Amino acid sequence: MDRNEQDSQSAADESTSHRPAGIGLMGRLRAYFLAGVLVTAPIAVTVYLGWWLLAFIDGHVRPLIPSAYNPENYLPFSIPGIGVLTLIIVLTLIGAFAAGYVGRLVVRIGEGVVERMPVVRSVYGAVKQIVETVLAKKSKAFREVVLVEFPRHGMWSLGFITGGAHPEIQKISEEEMVHVFIPCAPPTAGYLAILPRREVTVIDMTVEDGLKLVMSGGIVTPPDRKPREVKAALLDERKRA
Repeated sequence: MDRNEQDSQSAADESTSHRPAGIGLMGRLRAYFLAGVLVTAPIAVTVYLGWWLLAFIDGHVRPLIPSAYNPENYLPFSIPGIGVLTLIIVLTLIGAFAAGYVGRLVVRIGEGVVERMPVVRSVYGAVKQIVETVLAKKSKAFREVVLVEFPRHGMWSLGFITGGAHPEIQKISEEEMVHVFIPCAPPTAGYLAILPRREVTVIDMTVEDGLKLVMSGGIVTPPDRKPREVKAALLDERKRA
């Protein structure tokens, strides 16, 4: 082998030594496996929870369906979701009845009876207020995601404004007071804080993204949905500051 061939061989060896090592077969298989998990896990969990909820409602509603009106008694197979469908129909009929004059009269009489029961009236009143607040179209409950300094100064927690303070609470301060629900992570419990509105920082985040952030313990970070021009302007402002 002459001098030129030796130089060419040494150059090839040197370039090979500096070339990044390729991913082996096991590395590719591992990457494919993780990609499969990322694709199928959200779908599988969603399907499982949906099926569990469907079976739960069916298991409680199906026994209440009269035999004469249960289509499963006339078919050789069961119908998944028959309980859910029955529940939707029944609730719709109840709503239509309650919207009429006779229905409103019956509801008022029933509420009058409940109001005479010491313990039951407290539970009924609280549940009714919660349902009305959640279903109200113009309700501000859980409509704003905020940051508050909690549990100490300099430590920020994610919270949700659930409404204005009660008049008796508002009397203690000349400032506007608001109710802020600060959930734990995961949100199995939480704290109700009554704070001046000036101490609450409303952030540009949807309630859905805020709940995802809390439920994941901070693992799932919501994407920044600001337009590209707005992001560039904010970045320039930070650089100038």
